[in-house]
Amino acid sequence: MKMDNPVKVKLAAGSVVYGCFLPSISVIDVEILAVAGFDFVLLDGEHGPLSPESAYPMILAAEARGMEPFVRVGQNDKQVILKFLDIGVSGVMIPQVNNSTQATQAIEATRYWPLGTRGLAGGRTFDWGLNRSAVEVVPDLNDRVLTMIQFEHIDALDNLDAILDVPGLDVLFVGPNDLAQSMGYPGQPGHPEATAVGDQVVARAHAKGIKLGTTAFTTDAARIAVDRGFSMIVPNSPGMLAIAARAFIDSAPK
Repeated sequence: MKMDNPVKVKLAAGSVVYGCFLPSISVIDVEILAVAGFDFVLLDGEHGPLSPESAYPMILAAEARGMEPFVRVGQNDKQVILKFLDIGVSGVMIPQVNNSTQATQAIEATRYWPLGTRGLAGGRTFDWGLNRSAVEVVPDLNDRVLTMIQFEHIDALDNLDAILDVPGLDVLFVGPNDLAQSMGYPGQPGHPEATAVGDQVVARAHAKGIKLGTTAFTTDAARIAVDRGFSMIVPNSPGMLAIAARAFIDSAPK
């Protein structure tokens, strides 16, 4: 298994990276996203039926096409995170992280000692022990994984500096839908008050050297997000399909 992570390299170099949430179980969709040019696919185990078993062939498809396979887990649970890591994902997103204790738990679950608490049992990420020893591979695997936690509740704002100071955090991902909902504006991710909180998060994260990610469902929205200071932009595949499908039907001859 390759040990580098081009997405981490691009982010460190100051580039913008693009991924796509994929809640459906579809190897074909993974391949399409890869050929289209996305940097990574974000297999969505929070808002979809994904399991490690169904994710495995999708991870293989991403690797075969040169795209990084990431996962958003459904809960901040060490064993849930471990199962996806052990089959080869190179990035993990943990939702609803509202304080530094939760952030530490999430990030440590992605790394082996001395940086974390990830369980070590060999397997696929170690090439079944046939190429290099675990002693040699562990540091590379610690470096490989991209850690992403989500800021998506107003309660996290008071704890933001402590969250940003947790060692090993690569990306703070602002979820505008749940953030707006937590502020009393469900279904209004662009509400001015939610946007203002998002801008505050961006400024404070940049001051700590942490990269920012968020969602964007159109190229115009992506451009606005980049201008605001986000460097990881992630639409979702159902949203893109829905927009394209409706645009076709609306524009097709009647």
